Amino acid sequence: MPTGYISIGSNIDRDKHIPASIKALTENFGKLILSSVYESEAVGFSGDAFYNLVAGFESDLDVKEIVVQLRQIELDNGRNRECKKFSSRTLDLDLLLYGDLIIDDGRIQIPRNEIERYAFVLEPLAEIAGHLRHPVSHRRYGEMWDLFDKSNLKQRRIVPVW
Repeated sequence: MPTGYISIGSNIDRDKHIPASIKALTENFGKLILSSVYESEAVGFSGDAFYNLVAGFESDLDVKEIVVQLRQIELDNGRNRECKKFSSRTLDLDLLLYGDLIIDDGRIQIPRNEIERYAFVLEPLAEIAGHLRHPVSHRRYGEMWDLFDKSNLKQRRIVPVW
């Protein structure tokens, strides 16, 4: 059964939407492996800080069905799908990885390029899957995080109140 990894982020009512997303993901996919929660500055726009984490799960569902379920969880949490890419949001769920699957069909991209671009994705992924290898570059996520440029890092691990 493939293991998938989902990036979870929120900067609107984040103490409400992050726990709600974890509950919904558990209901949809069963037991989750959760990274720590990281607070990070908004990237690409001015806005409130985000909470970010990564959840791992096992499933034999088709990747398209997983993406549909993630979109529904976002909508259930007040996500406006019409908003700009770089904007505040109640909830953002992205399927980062699904086994060794490689897809880039214009609608679904796995592995997500955000893994290599953003600390708020790579650090929590490396925390729970550091031993695994990126299906394209074949580098371990832990190694990728070790080599990541942290000179302007604007995130910190936190212990949420929920």
